[in-house]
Amino acid sequence: MNLKRYFLLLLVLLQVTTLYSQSLKVLGTIKDTDGKPVPAVNVLIKPGDLGTFTDDAGQFELTVSHTDNLTITFSHIRYQDQSVNYAIQPDQTQLTIDLKMALDIQYLEGVKVTDDQEDLSIREEVSVYKINPKSASVLPSPFGDFNKILNTLPGVVGNNELSSTYAVRGGNFDENLVYVNDILIYRPFLIRAGQQEGLSFINPDLVASVEFSAGGWQPKYGDKLSSSLNIQYKKPEESAASISLGLLGGNAHFEGTNRKKNISYIFGARHKSAAYLLETQETQGGYRPRFTDIQSFINFDLSDDGSKDTELGVLFSYARNRYQVVPETRETTFGVINQSLRLLVAFDGRETLRYDLWQGGLKLTHRFNDKFTSKFMSSAMRSGEREYFDVEGGYLLCDVNNNPGTNNFNECVSVRGIGTNYDYGRNKLEATIYNLENRNVYRPGNRSVIEFGFGYSRQEIEDEIDEYSFIDSSDFVTITRTLNTQLELNTNIATAYLQHTFYIDDQQTVTYGARLNYRDVNDQLLISPRLQYSIKPAWRRDILFKAALGIYQQPPFYRELRDFGGNLNENLKAQTSVHFIAGMDYNFKLWGRDFKFLSEGYYKKLSNVIAYDLDNVKIRYYANNRTDAYAMGVDFRVSGEFIPGTESWFSLGLLNTREDLEDDNKGSVRRPSDQHINLAIFFQDHLPNDPTIRVNLNLLFGSGLPFGPPNDINDRTVFIGRAYRRVDIGFSKIITLKNKLLKSLWLGLDVLNLLGTNNTISYTWVQDFSGIEYGVPNNLSQRFFNAKVHARF
Repeated sequence: MNLKRYFLLLLVLLQVTTLYSQSLKVLGTIKDTDGKPVPAVNVLIKPGDLGTFTDDAGQFELTVSHTDNLTITFSHIRYQDQSVNYAIQPDQTQLTIDLKMALDIQYLEGVKVTDDQEDLSIREEVSVYKINPKSASVLPSPFGDFNKILNTLPGVVGNNELSSTYAVRGGNFDENLVYVNDILIYRPFLIRAGQQEGLSFINPDLVASVEFSAGGWQPKYGDKLSSSLNIQYKKPEESAASISLGLLGGNAHFEGTNRKKNISYIFGARHKSAAYLLETQETQGGYRPRFTDIQSFINFDLSDDGSKDTELGVLFSYARNRYQVVPETRETTFGVINQSLRLLVAFDGRETLRYDLWQGGLKLTHRFNDKFTSKFMSSAMRSGEREYFDVEGGYLLCDVNNNPGTNNFNECVSVRGIGTNYDYGRNKLEATIYNLENRNVYRPGNRSVIEFGFGYSRQEIEDEIDEYSFIDSSDFVTITRTLNTQLELNTNIATAYLQHTFYIDDQQTVTYGARLNYRDVNDQLLISPRLQYSIKPAWRRDILFKAALGIYQQPPFYRELRDFGGNLNENLKAQTSVHFIAGMDYNFKLWGRDFKFLSEGYYKKLSNVIAYDLDNVKIRYYANNRTDAYAMGVDFRVSGEFIPGTESWFSLGLLNTREDLEDDNKGSVRRPSDQHINLAIFFQDHLPNDPTIRVNLNLLFGSGLPFGPPNDINDRTVFIGRAYRRVDIGFSKIITLKNKLLKSLWLGLDVLNLLGTNNTISYTWVQDFSGIEYGVPNNLSQRFFNAKVHARF
């Protein structure tokens, strides 16, 4: 009897063991909402962390160990992520899934924008790039700065990882427009170096869509020479939040709506602590950089029926930037193989800089009917900036023994110069800017769009400058700079624009119009006509050709009006640039996935140019219009899913920009922004069987920029600096959680400046005993490891 019981018990155990050791086949088909198969969907199964991708037919198949419950996450760069729980029966051997994925859609003022189906009107514009905000968030960079994604675009130059500034197609940092929800954004005035700069205005956590124009933009956008960046912040449909922490700072945001869904809100806070990174620079000392930024955007649906015909958006931002450094020592070795020089500096003193920047705006949008929509924007900016520095540096310039076979290898063997650099400054600036603007869109028919608007701006600036510097070398003193002045500038600006977009047929589109600008300081009226044309031939291949011709005029802002002596030239005229642009846009399939190739050539003829010196990120203008210039080049970009489910791109820009100063008799010379070659690669990858483990690579190469001795307009671009070479790589692991509160956890490790390259941003000039000046390179940050953690709620 006992033997029979044992036998029955053994049979039961064998059945249970067999049941729970069997495998489970998981297979399925993924389609979009139109019933079309979706290839390259990431399929991740938990427990077990097994993963695969759907094929061209949208199908997948995996075999997993039998379990009571499976959580399967479906993700794709173009579609909304889905995470589904499946209960598994004890005797079940196969799980068949039929799933539909919706496009990742954002709603912007009644226009549907998706990641993969571009708004055709955007594609028809020249030099316009749409950027996926997800790509910007994973780009490896020191501070997670949104502007760093712009440096990967052709024609965009940003040779300073410590700064958010960028130059476009031969322009400088002051020639770029930035809009957030149609509200114009400003940056501080007194920033001298990248390490003093706080966070850029754009908060990546708040961004819904990005459009960047490298030239030839339409009349509705403002009066600058080089580029226009148009950001739309989110209008959330549900609650969400995130928090990120790293060695160089952190950020947090939350978003949501009220119960009636007529109010949406999004808030973000960021903190940047660059002390660890700055300590990798050649100048050693006590760094105390503290940069904090708070932003919010609240949208109110004022319509009674929930139609969103009337909406009010409120944008607010406050940036608090504090930078203090007590420099101690510096050691820089430079020169060539057969002649090495070394600069040794001992410092005394400190730099203290404080910037407070308030920006805010209201945007009222009303849709009168299906044909006519009007927007009213009002905004204000208030900047209070203090710049105090009192630094003395005693230097020694020597020859270095570069013979490794000697006892004193890599040591100073002879002294070329001894002296002291002294810099003193007590500068204050207060700036207030008010803007009012009205924009209107009228659609009289299916083939025509008319846009027009008006604007007014008031600028009030008070500037107190008290600074001087000198070099004490070989028993003689050379004063290099002295300035003591108080300036005040009050300006009124009126603007207007009118443009008409006409669809000739299904293949051809024309946009033409003009922009007007009047500034009372110099009593100058500017008229800027602009024209765009695109044609999509009825070919088998999806190719679109486009061209643009237009005049772009930049009225002088405060910094352009102020010369080296601290005087305001109120008669200064606007700089003018004529843009000639032609290019092609080619969409194609490769390996069953979508790719895009862009190619453009451009020529910009500039007149009434204001010459300038560039030192780090500080631009000093000569405040005259005695220069003509040109910029010409070609840009190429190929982008797509080189790895399934991820977007990567390669960009190449070739540039030649030169200028002709009226009085120097030298003819055409290189401009300070003349970087002939600009190559950028942004590449994303992941493990084949586990898409949650990812690698992101950012590579930048820029040929050497011209430079020269300071305060010398005739020779300021006679030498060629070092090429900019930088590689940043990031590794990350995404952990999907079942917790109802915490949705996912992202762990990351970035290796910044992977190759440890000495990149030069500017030069310090010192004299030897014979009075010869040497340009000593000021290098940027060295290799640095940054660990980060990001949580989504």
